Amino acid sequence: MAPALQSLLDLLDLEQIEENIFRGRSHPSVVPRVFGGQVAAQSLVAAGRTVPADRPAHSLHAYFLRPGDPGAPIVYTVDRIRDGRSFTTRRVVAVQHGQPIFHLSASFQVHEEGLDHQAPMPASPDPESLPTADETLERYADALLPGVSGRLAEARRAIDLRYVDAPPFAFLGEAREPRSQVWFRANGKLADDPLLHVCLATYVSDMTLLDSVLLAHGRGGWAVGDVVGASLDHAMWFHRPFRADEWLLYDQESPSASGGRGLGQARIYTQDGRLAITVIQEGVIRVPRTPTG
Repeated sequence: MAPALQSLLDLLDLEQIEENIFRGRSHPSVVPRVFGGQVAAQSLVAAGRTVPADRPAHSLHAYFLRPGDPGAPIVYTVDRIRDGRSFTTRRVVAVQHGQPIFHLSASFQVHEEGLDHQAPMPASPDPESLPTADETLERYADALLPGVSGRLAEARRAIDLRYVDAPPFAFLGEAREPRSQVWFRANGKLADDPLLHVCLATYVSDMTLLDSVLLAHGRGGWAVGDVVGASLDHAMWFHRPFRADEWLLYDQESPSASGGRGLGQARIYTQDGRLAITVIQEGVIRVPRTPTG
């Protein structure tokens, strides 16, 4: 297992400090705030620790309230909203410096048989044929702000993430179809714990979802400094079992951007074509004002 993946797993192994109260820490981020995928994944860990193991997560809905401080611990308080015969609901509030920074509601369900259909998996090349994240960053390093390439590479060492085309900063100034695909998997073998795999996918889901918004307008993103932004809310539905240490296709698109906000929606498929997850996220995306006069 890659040291970076072990470090990420340690990050998700929250400390329980009281019943329904957990404490987490943060890794240094490529931006001066806690990475949104981290606080979402840690919140889901906290919720899942209070739910029987035979009830896997089937959905989460979350709001990013304030930027997190990567230098301070995060306290997660779990509210046991409902324990029903089939469904369990939990609410989690993440707090730093006495203020909530993140709010998550998650639902868990016992396994049931029922109707079954899915949207077909879109065409995509074999992930092993695509450039690695390090190769992609090396190719486009000159387009990025100073120091960003190294920070991005370090932040993604735990995850093998490969763009089917290229990141938005490779198409700077060129408006394209608002669609993006990446393949990803954990950079090492994971334990057979369904909650862990769901939380790893939650962590990754915040990395690239708004790329399609940027592509539609020829923007390179924060890494080149032509937009500023942050996640506003995040929702996920977990449809079928999957492993986060096996290749997953993240097929992303943006149906709309307006009012300083951009919407991304996506489907995550296993390599054999099963629809595993649906994701929707809205974020603030603003073009920096240019000084005049």
